[in-house]
Amino acid sequence: MKIAISSAGRKADSPMDARFGRAGYFQIFDTDTGEYEVVDNTTGRDAMQGAGVQAGELVASRGVSTLITGHCGPKAFEVLRAAGVKVVLCGGGTVEMAIGKFINGDLKEIAGPDVNSHWG
Repeated sequence: MKIAISSAGRKADSPMDARFGRAGYFQIFDTDTGEYEVVDNTTGRDAMQGAGVQAGELVASRGVSTLITGHCGPKAFEVLRAAGVKVVLCGGGTVEMAIGKFINGDLKEIAGPDVNSHWG
C-alpha cells in the first residue's frame, strides 16, 4: 500500500508539513517494499488558487491509497475522496513518526475536511 505524507523536506526525518495543498513535498512510502518516493509540490505550493485541488490530483496520480497530513480543506478533500484516497490527520512530528503511527493504528481516517478553504 502506498501512503503519502505532506512534508517540509525530502528526507524521512523531515518534519511533516501541516498544510496539504501548500506542502513543500509529498513523501510516498510503500508499506510493501519499504521504498520512499519524494514528489516536489512546487506547482501546488506556488499556485495563486487551487493549491489543494492540484495537490490532491498530484497525490492521486501516484497511486496513493492514504494521505497523512496536518489539515485538509474541502476542495482538496473532495478531490482525494473522488480518487479513493483516504485522509488521515497527524498532529506533527517527522515523516517517519507519522508512518509509524499509521502502521501502529494510532491515526484515524477523517470523514470530511477539518479546515475551511484558504487555510494556512
